Amino acid sequence: MLHIGDSARLGRRDFLRVGSLGLGGLSLPWLIPTARAGTKLSEAGKPVTDKSVVFLFMHGGPSQFETFDPKMTAPAEIRSATGEIKTAVPGVTFGSSFPKLAKMADRLCIVRSFVPGDANHDIKTIVGKDSHMANLGSAYASAAGSSLPSNGMPTNCVLFPRAVDPNAGPEQGGFGKFASNGPFPASTAPFQPDGNGSLKKDMKLNLPLDRLDDRRAMLEAFDAAKAGMDDGFDNLGVARQKAFSILLGNVGEAFDITKEDAKTVDRYDTAKLYDVSKINKKWNNWKHYTDNAKTLGKLMLLARRLVERGAGFVTVTTNFVWDMHADNNNATMTEGMGYMAPPLDHAISTFLDDLRDRGLEDKVLLVACGEMGRTPRINGRGGRDHWGNLGPLLLAGGGLPPGAVIGRSSANGGDPATEPVRVPNLIGTIMHTLFDVGKLRVTRGVSRELLQMADYAPIRGLNG
Repeated sequence: MLHIGDSARLGRRDFLRVGSLGLGGLSLPWLIPTARAGTKLSEAGKPVTDKSVVFLFMHGGPSQFETFDPKMTAPAEIRSATGEIKTAVPGVTFGSSFPKLAKMADRLCIVRSFVPGDANHDIKTIVGKDSHMANLGSAYASAAGSSLPSNGMPTNCVLFPRAVDPNAGPEQGGFGKFASNGPFPASTAPFQPDGNGSLKKDMKLNLPLDRLDDRRAMLEAFDAAKAGMDDGFDNLGVARQKAFSILLGNVGEAFDITKEDAKTVDRYDTAKLYDVSKINKKWNNWKHYTDNAKTLGKLMLLARRLVERGAGFVTVTTNFVWDMHADNNNATMTEGMGYMAPPLDHAISTFLDDLRDRGLEDKVLLVACGEMGRTPRINGRGGRDHWGNLGPLLLAGGGLPPGAVIGRSSANGGDPATEPVRVPNLIGTIMHTLFDVGKLRVTRGVSRELLQMADYAPIRGLNG
């Protein structure tokens, strides 16, 4: 927590009172002059394209059948338990729970031959061996820089439900650390605006205005405090340095969706799609279903606010909700999709329409997938079990060709029937979206790990 005004003299200890990386509604336009906006990283000599990626991680392993490959000609125990719906792409159907995405299928790219690689609960598509156990955004930040020089905006962020709702459950970290920076510098770790559960309190500014009665006095107080720090600003921890950069760079408002027009907030809101009190509490994961419904739309709105202001990579997840075994923890396929599909359908379609309205559709790539798919055969309880040979993958925007359907699955929907798309191919597509790869290869100081990731072959038929 940062306190200013507790004593007549501000010292180093005052500046060390910054807790975790919570921002809440903090905004200091009256304190810090607005930073010069509009500077692009590419214009500053960085090997980037000035595009952004929003990676929506569908934690738990979504089914390929009930999402984007329903296989309705297969036997009843294989085909989508929720039926199918026609899309805007002739001959292509989705699971019937996605009417809004079906209408905009000609703007999406669906991969039906995506092979996650194993059936383990982890986060391998966003943090795994193919990314050197780093969040993909950390690889990006290692070359782009950890924040924008024009306004202090972090280039790499991760959004959990508490970023928009302090009453939501904590992040799910048992299957992997979304904020891992792997071999990349600590400064590249994703900025987490919920402050690990302390969004509102960890960065609060206490200002007795009778002691600091004008803007000049406030700025002088900051200058005096910084000048009096015996070891200097550089000795602050990486997290605290990043917090100060954001505080002093006047970008705190970007993390506060209450600053958005009320009609836009309502447009994104997924809490109104169904009555969460009717979620069956016999499932141990009912709280996760509730959090997903209440927060997914607002998380996507927050992601849009961040990329609009220059963030290059934003990870979004609503925790462990797609594991539909129909056991004590998880609902059946039909009931579970009733909880999960409406928020996803609404949040993604609203996000993509909003990007188009703002002229950002070709500047922001959306990626949506989980860590695995689901078994071709529905189990005796009405659920599907873990399956690593095939899983759903949706991409949209970022300059990729719209309306593409990449690959085909086998007759039972369990294996690729065409050239498999693997996690390195997905990473390759992301790297080619974010970077000028030719320029990256000749840029001094670029890590071996990042160059390896940039050399992964992109998904064939998209960007190379």
